Amino acid sequence: MAAWALSACATELAVGSKRFTESYILGEIVARTARATGEAQVTFKPGLGNTAVVYAALKNGAIDVYAEYSGTIAFELLGRKSAATLDDINRALAADGLVASVPLGFSNTYALAMSESLARQRGIATVSDLAKHADLAVGLSQEFLNRKDGWPALQKAYALPFAARGLDHGLAYEALAAGRIQLMDVYTTDAKIKRYGLRVLADDRNFFPPYAAVLLHRADLPQRLPKTWAALAALEGKIAPADMIAMNAAVELDGKSFAQVAEAFVTQAPVAGAQAPRGLLVRFFGDDFLRVSGQHLVLVFVSLAASCAVGIPLGIWAGRSTAAHRVILPAVGVLQTIPSLALLAFLIALLDRIGTLPALVALFLYGLLPIVRNTATAMAEVARGLKQAAAALGLRPRETLRLIELPVASRTILAGVRTSAVINVGTATIAAFIGAGGYGERIVAGLAVNDNVLLLAGAVPAALLALLIEGGFSLAERWLVPRGLRQAAASR
Repeated sequence: MAAWALSACATELAVGSKRFTESYILGEIVARTARATGEAQVTFKPGLGNTAVVYAALKNGAIDVYAEYSGTIAFELLGRKSAATLDDINRALAADGLVASVPLGFSNTYALAMSESLARQRGIATVSDLAKHADLAVGLSQEFLNRKDGWPALQKAYALPFAARGLDHGLAYEALAAGRIQLMDVYTTDAKIKRYGLRVLADDRNFFPPYAAVLLHRADLPQRLPKTWAALAALEGKIAPADMIAMNAAVELDGKSFAQVAEAFVTQAPVAGAQAPRGLLVRFFGDDFLRVSGQHLVLVFVSLAASCAVGIPLGIWAGRSTAAHRVILPAVGVLQTIPSLALLAFLIALLDRIGTLPALVALFLYGLLPIVRNTATAMAEVARGLKQAAAALGLRPRETLRLIELPVASRTILAGVRTSAVINVGTATIAAFIGAGGYGERIVAGLAVNDNVLLLAGAVPAALLALLIEGGFSLAERWLVPRGLRQAAASR
């Protein structure tokens, strides 16, 4: 059995990506290149989150390879204070069993940009010039705001007097065009720089290091999958800066999917021009519909089952014991107040993995409060006379619980389970930020390219699922709740 598991692991390759356009495209290119060799079963885990999340996934083996940038590895991941060669980087990565190799042929550097007209009007050409214009409204991506090679260090190096606000990178261009912000961070291969007529400010103090695109992978990959690795190594130098900009443009400006653009690159077919926008129904029932629907249903109902298995007994205990009530209800209430992304980040560190497991644990914890609270309330409200009558008839406590208390409390308990299920449907979309899939995968991708139709293709089915669950619980109530209790509730 152990030998079979090792053999299966040896023939599997998991490719990851961050959640911005270029990373999605490069991830698709790597996955399709590997899949074409036929040596391994290749899975692609797109939009896993920011650099720290994807790197953690690589270290713990949840993925085997993803496209990263040399400057990011040196500054953000290894904590260097100056640029480093690949040899220097790999000496530091060796302790984690990782290697950076296969320079893809282009560099994608961080930069600051603003509209050409405003830059000309203010006489701003370099980052140093910004120090004289403290009134500018600055919107920066959340990751750039917190990176070691990002805003805090850049602000210090150039003595910039701004207070920046966080903004998703996929939305920043439109915010700048609308005048809500006047300065933003960009990637130098962004296709929208030209489309929106922006001036990329010169880094006149050479703050930013080189950001050469490379493959960051587990050290055993070349030996484990030699044929696959040979195909990936052949990508070295194959993507020129103009090619990467064109591929980004095909997605962000021409409406192509990440998969279409990557397939055109891998097969050496030309990337087709603009196409008519695809409607909501086409996106709704896209090729990934069954996959993301299945993932979302697993996230919702597996976590809900766990919440019921734990929450109902806890609620019974809290309903019967004042001391237990004082501990259990505040504890599950505190869990509900933890921001979902913060809880997911904590669980990734605790469980040392990304994907479905930490997402299920988070949803399980979030689902406890409505179930525990409703069960405790329902148990406390069961008439004392009913329990005394059961005791007089010789029923043991367990029989009283099963035959009297739970049937009487069933309507209120079911209402708590229903609330928990509906909460889980919406919260499960956040799980896509750590590679758990579901409808949130579409929402995350839509945010990356500011595609409102793709956003709706993820949000609408989640909303419909919530409505279906509401209807399903209404039907279940007719079967699970005794008729007399339903009639009594209706007559109140």
